[in-house]
Amino acid sequence: MSDEDQRMSQGQGAGEVTDAAVGSPPTGTMSAERIAMKALETRLLGGERKLRRREVAGGAGLSLLSARKLWRALGFPNLGDDDVAFTERDQAALNTVVDLVRTGKLTEEAAISVTRAIGQMTDRMVVWQIEALVEDMVHEQGVTDAMARKRLVNELPALVDPLEEMLVYSWRRQLNAAVQRLAVRAEAGLQASEEGREGDEDDAPLPLARAVGFADLVSYTSLSRRMNEKTLAKLVQRFENKCAEIISVGGGRLVKTVGDEVLYIAETPAAGAEISLALAEAFTRDEILPEARVAMVWGRILSRLGDIYGPTVNLAARLTTLADPGTVLVDSMTAAALDRDERFVLLPKEAENVRGFGEIQPVMLARGQGKGLVLD
Repeated sequence: MSDEDQRMSQGQGAGEVTDAAVGSPPTGTMSAERIAMKALETRLLGGERKLRRREVAGGAGLSLLSARKLWRALGFPNLGDDDVAFTERDQAALNTVVDLVRTGKLTEEAAISVTRAIGQMTDRMVVWQIEALVEDMVHEQGVTDAMARKRLVNELPALVDPLEEMLVYSWRRQLNAAVQRLAVRAEAGLQASEEGREGDEDDAPLPLARAVGFADLVSYTSLSRRMNEKTLAKLVQRFENKCAEIISVGGGRLVKTVGDEVLYIAETPAAGAEISLALAEAFTRDEILPEARVAMVWGRILSRLGDIYGPTVNLAARLTTLADPGTVLVDSMTAAALDRDERFVLLPKEAENVRGFGEIQPVMLARGQGKGLVLD
């Protein structure tokens, strides 16, 4: 065994459950909780754990190093050579990825990147779903958080198949939507991508032109300090749900939420403007949530790892801090792209020195003609 393998085998990773961890009786008999957990594990993993990592790697015709790259991309914990941790389904999954590379459908680098996307997204999704189920049990059944988490082991078997079906359904719909966006861009959006922010040398090398927006709740930090766990959870969920709904209706994509802030993109300056105004208006009207500062910039970006990068993103973030509560700011180039659209009113403000960009001309975006986004 190599030095690295020895280091890998010294610790037990997250997600591995031992009899001691769940408090098995000293007599050797399993508790009801342990039996339920074991049955759920067997169902989720597709069988009993009976394979070691070298056996699975060898079965796929891979070196242990290559297999570990894929397992790490999926977010699997560190395992030792003696750990019986894998099932036949693990073997089949590894074979699937390896076959994609061997048949030339994916390069090894692409396979690892796609695998990492699956691992990271499903990990976040599972945590989100478990927390939602626990919170619902606490509210509806009147139990403690700890008791809800114990009961969840018995509740999950009835939910596994429906949730799995919804996951596959949603993935197919989202993949189709992404393909449609690619087609639209190929037919009508290439000109916009080629133009981007004309004359902006910092953005020129980046491939995609997009409207990038940020929405930031006002006074979130001070509010969160005064809230208990349940109230804060409701506020965060309300914020995320409202943002997701508005961005989706506006044809944009929610890139990520970080606490009190949401990052989103849209295909055109007008779509980005409609989403931005709708967000500012929605939070101003909301009886529970505070107002939001919103900013949107049209420019070039780099899209990688499910996130977006580039000066356009940074400028949108900087402008958000300059916006007054309940308002939307854009920069002068974005304002120029919206100038002839009667749906928007553009109100120039005093120039500001923005860190990393020098002097910038902020422009307040306001509602012009039309109703804006129509939410159900």
